[in-house]
Amino acid sequence: MSDLGSTSVIFDLDGTLVDSEPNYYEAGRQVLAEHGVTDFTWSDHERYVGISTLETVTLWKREYGLRASVDELLAAKNRRYLDLARTSTRAYPEMRKFVELLATEGVPLAVASGSSLEAITAILSGTGLDAHLRTVVSADEVDRGKPAPDVFLEAARRLGATPADCVVVEDAAPGAASAHAAGMRCIAIPYVAAQADAPEFATAGLLLRGGQEEFTARTAYDWLRRTR
Repeated sequence: MSDLGSTSVIFDLDGTLVDSEPNYYEAGRQVLAEHGVTDFTWSDHERYVGISTLETVTLWKREYGLRASVDELLAAKNRRYLDLARTSTRAYPEMRKFVELLATEGVPLAVASGSSLEAITAILSGTGLDAHLRTVVSADEVDRGKPAPDVFLEAARRLGATPADCVVVEDAAPGAASAHAAGMRCIAIPYVAAQADAPEFATAGLLLRGGQEEFTARTAYDWLRRTR
């Protein structure tokens, strides 16, 4: 058994392991432009960070009065996103180190994401993180996406871990809320710095307010050792 005892670690993907938000923004901008919405900005995009693609396009349909069906919007956004994800997704260097450190220790690892299974697989494969992250859960496979706890509870079930032994690594407020609802500890690394004061992040065991710039593999690992 590792220094971390019975701890299992469940990673969010987008904005946590990899910097995929620019790809999500670009895919969304292109889809909305096709439907006549030509002024979608990065700050508009930030409002949707942390919720699933399905929920995002459902909100778009209502907010922008789009005529296309939710299914059509979802398919278009996923298609464009996958094209970008396969070729231009960057894993955060310290996150890669953290995954490798945990894997070397034999810590059970999983990914639980609001993205489609196809997108998760494409990104993990494209970044090489699939060498260590083989247990993967998409919100499409459970009844409710984040902030409901379903996706993290399913990841724990697949790992054979009890929720109390699981630590979630998250960048978004809905994900932190999801981890808390699942009865799991959370390392929070806010992707949107302005959201660091969100009440959901207050439930995190370790909150790195500076986001990825503040995160180091050693800081996170040492915290896990102290709190196991």
